[in-house]
Parts: sequence; structure tokens; C-alpha cells
Amino acid sequence: MNPVIHIISNGKQDLAAIERILLMIGSTIDFFHIREKHRSARELSLWVESLTSQGFPLRKLIINDRVDIALAYGTGGVQLAYHSLSPSLARHILLPGQKIGVSVHSVEEAIRGVREGADYLLYGHVFPSGSKPGLAPRGLHSLQQVVESVSIPVIALGGITPDNVLDVLSTGCAGIAIMSAVIDAEDPLQVIQSIREKFSQKEEEKKE
Repeated sequence: MNPVIHIISNGKQDLAAIERILLMIGSTIDFFHIREKHRSARELSLWVESLTSQGFPLRKLIINDRVDIALAYGTGGVQLAYHSLSPSLARHILLPGQKIGVSVHSVEEAIRGVREGADYLLYGHVFPSGSKPGLAPRGLHSLQQVVESVSIPVIALGGITPDNVLDVLSTGCAGIAIMSAVIDAEDPLQVIQSIREKFSQKEEEKKE
């Protein structure tokens, strides 16, 4: 299975800016996370309605934390953090087929996420990240330990670029998540295309 690409909003752009970005990259990514902690339920509803009216598939939308918004619109899923509802409780609320992602930072948290019913894990931050200033990155070895400790997909997050994506994939993770490296890029599409080229390179190496 090809690695997946999750793109995450960083809370700095308005809806119009995100719409422009998704018009460029929407067909080249697997999921887009609406991660706007400072926005109200009504604002998040507007985001979902506006993005889908622009043609972005509802099944590709992941809502950060807000299980109610994910349920109301039947989005592709929800991304849960330490302060969110537990995955097991969210499962009772969400519709069949909606994915539950859990953000984890250790093997212990990863195992707990699996036990509570997560469909996939978001692990980070792997490399130094502008969204986590002052916090030491956890590194590739820790990522690999998490990957090897669970039986569900692990998505790597934090400081991932076209230059290091092959190193990330070498850990066995199922894909990557990117925030500012795409959202703040002058040419978001070029960044995604470069990453896809690296994915293809890895597949060719497997065949040799």
C-alpha cells in the first residue's frame, strides 16, 4: 500500500487561504485535518460546508478534537488528542466507517490508543518543528519503536520534508502528516509533488 499524506491546518490561515491551497493540492493528498482550536463550532461548520462546496471530498476531511462536528457532517473521521474524548467513547458516537485517529507521543500511549479502539495513530514530533518550539524532537528511532509496538497504521508528524521523507518511511510507518511545510509554502503543490516523487522512488527501490 502506498504511503498516505495527511495535511493539517495550523490555525494561522483564514478559510479563504485554505480553500486556495486545497484547490491546488486536494487531488494529491489523502486527508486534510481541520485543526483550528480557537474556532467555534459554528466556524468549524462553515469550514466544512465551504470546503466541500468547493469540491473537496467529505471523506478526506478529518476534524481535530470535535467529535460533534465530525458526526454532524459525517466527515472521514476525527483526530483525538489527550484532552479529547477517549477513542472508545467516540466510537459509540460516530457513524460506522468514520475513522478515529489518536495523537500519541510514546509507545505506552500508542498501545493504549490501540486498546481503546483507534484506527490509526499520529506520532510526533519526529524532527524539529516550528509548531513545537523549544521541544526536543523524538527522532526516527522512537518512531520506529512505536511502529513496531502496534498493529495499526502509524502516521509520522513533525518537520517532515521531501529531503527526509525517505528516512521517515524507512521506519515502516504508514504515511506522513505535514502542517506548515505545506500550508505556509509558496508553492504547496510543488512540495506535495516532490514528496510523491520520493514515494515513487521508494517503490522502485523495492522492485530492484
